[in-house]
Amino acid sequence: MRNTAEWYRGFAESEAHGRSAVYEAWASGIAGDPHLLALIDELPETTRQPSLVFSVARLLGAPEGAFDTFREWMLGHWPQLRPELASRLNQTNEPGRCASLMPALAGIPGPLALLEIGASGGLCLYPDRYSYLYDDTTRIDPADGPSPVLLRCTTNGRVLLPQQLPEVVWRAGIDLAPLDVTDASDRRWLETLAWPEEHERRERIRAAIAIARREPPLLVPGDATDALAGVAARAPADATLVVITSGVLVYLPFLQRQRFVDALRQLLRETGVHWLSLEGIDVLPRVKEALPQGGGRFALALDDHPLAWSGPHGQSLDWLTT
Repeated sequence: MRNTAEWYRGFAESEAHGRSAVYEAWASGIAGDPHLLALIDELPETTRQPSLVFSVARLLGAPEGAFDTFREWMLGHWPQLRPELASRLNQTNEPGRCASLMPALAGIPGPLALLEIGASGGLCLYPDRYSYLYDDTTRIDPADGPSPVLLRCTTNGRVLLPQQLPEVVWRAGIDLAPLDVTDASDRRWLETLAWPEEHERRERIRAAIAIARREPPLLVPGDATDALAGVAARAPADATLVVITSGVLVYLPFLQRQRFVDALRQLLRETGVHWLSLEGIDVLPRVKEALPQGGGRFALALDDHPLAWSGPHGQSLDWLTT
């Protein structure tokens, strides 16, 4: 079991620093506060994640300010915060990742059927409905014109940018607790998962939600391994099915993750399905072993073959030469 004080201190120094002054102050404060640490230690490890605790607190009205004010709010609202944490998952749904996924998706013969694991609200299932701007020079728009969602990405290496976006004819996702983009409370949770200072990101999520609401995806609740084959079988026979995992496998315990990966690899061997992953490099050992030294924390891979280093939210793409 993780040491909670070290967890929050590491979060403040390695993740929140330079990205969110609010979360950095809150995490640093909790790391040195025995009373709050004792309360958080009452929670299951999966719900003690700093970003989850902070997002749920903000959802319930925690003021986005100094740690002392936040501490007072936490102590006063713990009876409400604790059960709400038990019902929530860290379901960040970042459409920006489509900017990293797109060059690989565009190289797969279509039309495409997309199945995302850990889909949250399904916002990464609409890569053909977003506009892209690579290196502030190359813009790619949907066939019907510019999208209200513009995804920016910087690149290095010989990235094969598409001339046009692929055709997507089917969209589905599997999630333990899918979020419904037509439901106001689920939309609010999706927006709250963006960190306090991430105003542009929050607006991007809102614009992506508006697109998804016009044609909501098929979202199936359940365990990814158990549901995989059944949902995959529902894809149109005349489309190429691409299973997408994007920043989700890290949340599966090791044995559960291995069980899912084994099931997915078996599906790849038996069918014409492709697997497009955008995961932390330590999550998939087979991909990590094939990567050159250094380069980043996230890797884009197709069918276990690494293609590029990527920013975790699709903000950068460094294509591999091999």
